[in-house]
Amino acid sequence: MSQQHINSTNLSYSSSIPVSEVYWSLVEKADKKFSKIRDLPYYERNRYDTYFYKVFKVYTQLWKFQQENREKLVEAGLKRYEIGEIASRIAQLYFGQYMRTSDMSYLSESYIFYEAILTREYFRDGLHQHLNLANKQLRFLARFLMVCLVLNRREMVHQLVNQLKMWLDECKRVFQETDFKEWKLVVQEIVRFLKADTAFMNIRPLRYSLVLDPRPDDLPHVSASVRSLKLRDAILSSYHHNEIKFSELTLDTFRMLQCLEWEPSGSFYQSSNIKTGQNGGPGPSRINYSQDIADPSLPPNPRKAILYRPSVTHFLAVLATICEELPHDGVLLIYLSASGARNSINAAENINRNFQSHTISSDATSASPLSSPCNSPNPTLGLNKGDCMDDLGGCLHFGTRGHRGLNCIYPSDIIPFTRRPLFIVIDSDGSEAFKAIKGSEKGEPAALLISPSSTIPIAGTDFSRSPSGSSFTIFLTAPLQAFCLLLGILGSENEMDTYTEAEKLLSSSLNDWGSTLATSDNLDLVWAQILRDPFLRRLLLRFLFCRAVLTLYKPTFNKKEFLPECMPSLPDSLLPTSTICRTTVLQMAHIFGATDRFILSEEIILPENRPEDMEVVAPS
Repeated sequence: MSQQHINSTNLSYSSSIPVSEVYWSLVEKADKKFSKIRDLPYYERNRYDTYFYKVFKVYTQLWKFQQENREKLVEAGLKRYEIGEIASRIAQLYFGQYMRTSDMSYLSESYIFYEAILTREYFRDGLHQHLNLANKQLRFLARFLMVCLVLNRREMVHQLVNQLKMWLDECKRVFQETDFKEWKLVVQEIVRFLKADTAFMNIRPLRYSLVLDPRPDDLPHVSASVRSLKLRDAILSSYHHNEIKFSELTLDTFRMLQCLEWEPSGSFYQSSNIKTGQNGGPGPSRINYSQDIADPSLPPNPRKAILYRPSVTHFLAVLATICEELPHDGVLLIYLSASGARNSINAAENINRNFQSHTISSDATSASPLSSPCNSPNPTLGLNKGDCMDDLGGCLHFGTRGHRGLNCIYPSDIIPFTRRPLFIVIDSDGSEAFKAIKGSEKGEPAALLISPSSTIPIAGTDFSRSPSGSSFTIFLTAPLQAFCLLLGILGSENEMDTYTEAEKLLSSSLNDWGSTLATSDNLDLVWAQILRDPFLRRLLLRFLFCRAVLTLYKPTFNKKEFLPECMPSLPDSLLPTSTICRTTVLQMAHIFGATDRFILSEEIILPENRPEDMEVVAPS
């Protein structure tokens, strides 16, 4: 639904009822329905679409009615900030529906309404009148900031941050400063977020761009006998102490969210003179602008459930629901970023956990005397690999450290859901424990990308985590920037030609690697069936680049704890020591004058020695 739909809605009310009474009855009805949908979860596929349309229908009526009767309502006492509240609710509805569906058109509609509120200063008049109105103004700015962040509207983001600071200072002068302590923290959050997510980190879109990335139709085919799976859903969650975030969107999940979406068409970036409607609402040109950014030729974005510091039970409930609703040709991506724990439970806990795992297992063979025992405190139980995978206590902390079982996600927690195709990305110092999932699946072999177990050394920093977020996640979402950060290169406008050259080389090389995978005779079926999905293919190729870079990087050379792993294994033709991988890494290093940071090989041809036919070109 769009503003055009709102303007076209026809309503009729009895002339005997005062206009103001009709208006306030509509407001009350809309408020009740809004309060119901606001608390509904974002993850269940299509289940709440009916709720959304019912609520939106009421707000359609309300918005139409106030437009047609604006003069009478103002005479009856309607305030501008009350009009702003309606527009803000509509914007919230659109943003919530984007979060449920990942449909960018809803996000753009939300932006349109928020921008209208800003330009018309609906809340401005009430800023000095009441503390409640001041907080509404600040909440509006914070919500608009979130929309602009996700849309990557950086100019508007910085404008809103400055406005938020200015209005907060003004509120402190009018009211008691103690009433705005939480808003001071909000400002600190967004400033810290933008300090980490710099312009350098966004020198190219994180979303899948048909201008910069291969078109889906051009991806090389694998064997016709291999089924082709598509990324349909994703669960993104991170939990770290003092992690960089804004509201409930952490920096790492923010990057993964964008990485799993299509970049809107080019008109999204074109500036336009946006007109306003006669009654103060967004005019037709705004609607056309919104529709122009949607490319009908693009497939829908995968749905994403973004879980901010979830309880383990909530995470499992979301996981179960999505697996239940996953289409037959779908893959579910699970991205977990959290601190890990290893070798920290005693034998008694091991026995108890193995017993619990054994008793809840749905695999009848787990109790069979033919099952091979594993290294457990009681091998006579005859437990299989899936039952013993947590012997070392490997898990991810998603809560306070004092409540291990309640706040930790173990590999065995995910095993029951391997009845559906899973693409699992674990970014943690305890990631190694999740390798035990391989071989313990209950029906569908899982694909796993596992981060290094030790923090990747970043040149010029001593942070336990990169000041720009997780290095492994950056490699998966912005590999060129990750390569530069590894070398301590922070970027400047004067070096854009260098970055452009490096980006062309990297894009061309990753496309070649993709073709190598597609034509490999020994590519595991797990990887073969997802190679036609552009999002999963891109993640896999960027993983290969990350592994090659860290293998050849001198500070991490021959140090297993600094190297990422994948399961099942990939063909030897793309091992980090293969010529094709070493050539790319060393050519990238040469562009930035950093060949001395890597282990060189005499047979690798560096750019200055390559014949003209080896010149790097951008993929078509």
